[in-house]
Amino acid sequence: MGGAALAETVWEQRHDATVDQAVGLLAGRIRCRLTDARRHLLRMAQEQERSLTEVAAGVISLLDIPDTGVAPRSSVVSFPAPPGLPRRDPWPTAVQRVLDALPGASALFTPVLDGDGRLLDLVFAAVTPEAVTPDGRRGRELIGTSMSGWFPKTIASDRWKVYARVLSTGEPADVPPFPSYDSIFSVRAHRVGGGLLLTWFRHADAGQADRVASTERLGNLGWGEADLISGTVRWSDQLYRIYERDPALGPLSEAELDAMTLAEDAPLRRAAEEAFARSEQVDLTLRVRVNGRIKHLRTVADAARDATGRPLRVFGIVQDITERETSAQRLAEVERQLAVQRRDLAAEHALAATLQQIILPIPDGPLELPGLKVALRYLPAGQESLVGGDWYHAAEARDGSVLLAVGDVAGHGTHAATTMAQLRHALRALSVVTTDPATLLGHLNRLTCELERERPELAATAVVARFDPRARRLTWAQAGHPPPLLCKGGRTLSLSRPSGCMLGVVEDAAYATATLDLAIGDVLLLYTDGLVEHRRRGPDDGLRAVMTAIDDAVSAAPQRPLEQVVERLRQANPDDDTCILAVRLVTGETRDLRHFLR
Repeated sequence: MGGAALAETVWEQRHDATVDQAVGLLAGRIRCRLTDARRHLLRMAQEQERSLTEVAAGVISLLDIPDTGVAPRSSVVSFPAPPGLPRRDPWPTAVQRVLDALPGASALFTPVLDGDGRLLDLVFAAVTPEAVTPDGRRGRELIGTSMSGWFPKTIASDRWKVYARVLSTGEPADVPPFPSYDSIFSVRAHRVGGGLLLTWFRHADAGQADRVASTERLGNLGWGEADLISGTVRWSDQLYRIYERDPALGPLSEAELDAMTLAEDAPLRRAAEEAFARSEQVDLTLRVRVNGRIKHLRTVADAARDATGRPLRVFGIVQDITERETSAQRLAEVERQLAVQRRDLAAEHALAATLQQIILPIPDGPLELPGLKVALRYLPAGQESLVGGDWYHAAEARDGSVLLAVGDVAGHGTHAATTMAQLRHALRALSVVTTDPATLLGHLNRLTCELERERPELAATAVVARFDPRARRLTWAQAGHPPPLLCKGGRTLSLSRPSGCMLGVVEDAAYATATLDLAIGDVLLLYTDGLVEHRRRGPDDGLRAVMTAIDDAVSAAPQRPLEQVVERLRQANPDDDTCILAVRLVTGETRDLRHFLR
């Protein structure tokens, strides 16, 4: 290779490295993806009619210059210009050019100090276009105005002490989330030359923040992130609760986390670290000793990386699955006992009944829910030692509606029972976020697709209904499941099914809903296929027998207790377990009065 060609190659490599470094710094400082940071650089180069390498060098000079102390307000910092090019604009103008191309809310401030060097105020020197004040002024309109004029409470807050410390020490800092004008914000602070660069992150409005916190508590999970450039680590409140740690102490260090992990799980941790080094997402469960107790903590983590794969920011969630793991261990223990005591049929029956009651407790009497009375019945298969996969859900939702569901996981034994429990508990957890039957079935379908990767022969169906007691309206959807039966005026009919495939068949399957209005005294029946299907007869024969039994029971005595109506039903297939959920519309006056008097 000739000398000129070699010099050109070295020059291109050096320029590529400059651009990559600028992309990494920009992505780390403003918390965006690497592709977005590169797009911002290209836009700045086009708008300023300069080369990409020039703009990259300017960004590096801005974001990666050494801090030697707080410069006086009049000091000017300029980007270095290559030989033969004119010197660029002074420092605030150069910074403004960079900020003009950045998303989000960021601003460079010039500090106002008293004679003793104490921070009195901050003056806007350069601002991104999306930065806005409460009265609607934004971007360059803020230049020259003061922080105290727009946000007077900031000067008296703990945040002001953080800003002063960053200016004094040069150490960047993250301000934890705080409320401001009905929203939740956090701030990242960097000293840049003699000024202070602040970036605001709007997390949510206050109501949404409460919902996120509620979801974290419901799922027993928390989030955390580590900025590998600044060295700052942030934890959510729930993550502190999971580790039973005082937030005033800050997040645990790597050494402290290593010490808490059981030695037997060290190989799992090393394998995860190796996968992370290969730029893979990490998903592992470790046993951790927290205040003398063993917790099972699942961690899912990933990173934002530069062009070379070097991680810039690590983020992830930690979920306490101790209860689930303990339940799985209990299930495994019950299964082991069943295998050991297989010769003793009575013992097998007792263990299976106990396990079924643990996973799917059947109430002794009818349930009273808003506008409804609910009766449940579970008919086990002829082989009583086998635990089935049929399940139900009947509960009042947070929005005042009633959520009803019946599902069926094919097969018997611990695998079917485990999948059944996972689907039932998932529906209960998801109902906090939404009560739309189609949406809920979509989430259950994706969960079943995930479980199917571990159990290829997994098959499941379900029907989910939402009852609005004020409008007496039922909205329902189904996933390959027999349709509900409706008894109105002493005549029972099978409802027309909206479209919906079985759970776990198509990962992005869509589910339709159907709606009908109900009246006082109507009886609705949700059931699994064991009630109507028999291997020696068609399902239509079994369905007609069930509808006839309901007609006879209701016609003979319209006020007959619902549980007596359910007791008249018999499963068509003794080899399959059956779950029956029956509801009758009632006035709800007694329950409403009792709720009012509580």
